[in-house]
Amino acid sequence: MAHTFVMVKPDGVKRGLVGEVIGRLEQKGLQLRAMKLLQVTPDLAAKHYAEHQDKPFYDELITFITSGPSVPMVWEGREAVQVARTLMGATDPVKAVPGTIRGDFALAITENIVHGSDSHESAEREIAIYFSPEELL
Repeated sequence: MAHTFVMVKPDGVKRGLVGEVIGRLEQKGLQLRAMKLLQVTPDLAAKHYAEHQDKPFYDELITFITSGPSVPMVWEGREAVQVARTLMGATDPVKAVPGTIRGDFALAITENIVHGSDSHESAEREIAIYFSPEELL
């Protein structure tokens, strides 16, 4: 079975959408393997967004993801990365179709409720940033 990393960002936590996100992933058939509530530190955020370090929106990403609590999770299932990304919808919520998490709940690219790994390699890297092996079920 494949694994993926999904995180409800500070805007999703603040708006009470953690249960909605979990419900949609569970209803699709993915299984939750790890989850926690945490305040992302600047150091953790820098590791998470390392590939965007030289991009003009990097500082905005760091400021936002550290602005409040987030809920990182590990999900398991067939084609978990692609399934989760399909459920989330386009990164730009204005382009996300209704019925997706971003299409139903978000309007801004940065504050778009959820983050999801874009590949198996990213999933492994992101899971290792937020979870120790002992925390994975």
